[in-house]
Amino acid sequence: MADKKVVLTYDGLKKMEEELENLKTVRRKDVAEKIKEARGQGDLSENAEYDAAKEEQAEIEARIVVLEKMLRNAEVIDDEEVSNEVVSLGSTVEIYDVEFNETMTYIIVGSAEADPMNGRISNESPVGKALLGHSTGEKITIETPDGDAIFEIKSIKR
Repeated sequence: MADKKVVLTYDGLKKMEEELENLKTVRRKDVAEKIKEARGQGDLSENAEYDAAKEEQAEIEARIVVLEKMLRNAEVIDDEEVSNEVVSLGSTVEIYDVEFNETMTYIIVGSAEADPMNGRISNESPVGKALLGHSTGEKITIETPDGDAIFEIKSIKR
């Protein structure tokens, strides 16, 4: 089975590359030093510091594998191709929530970059998926667990 393509913005690509570099050059060395120090304390069978360091090492190595796979399958969104006419990956969208009389701004990104608490929603999320392909002034009804939510698209930017 083919690996799933990972859609990233240029910023997301850079952050992922920086995280990978940090894990390989800094965190690996730090955890290796922790393991070395823990080994120096003697009996490893009852050494909590050693166990914690080995667990941290496994987590770092697993994250490295995940990041490398994602970067191999990355498709970067070209800012020049992002339309101001319709919502697409890479768009910054200002929407108005009719029920709560609230305006929100989101950037539509791939699932690997999603961070809803910081205004970055996935194109695969219910709101992100519903907004795709629509233009300024349109009202969108999105089915949520709490009932239908109605949003109006106020603006679309790159």
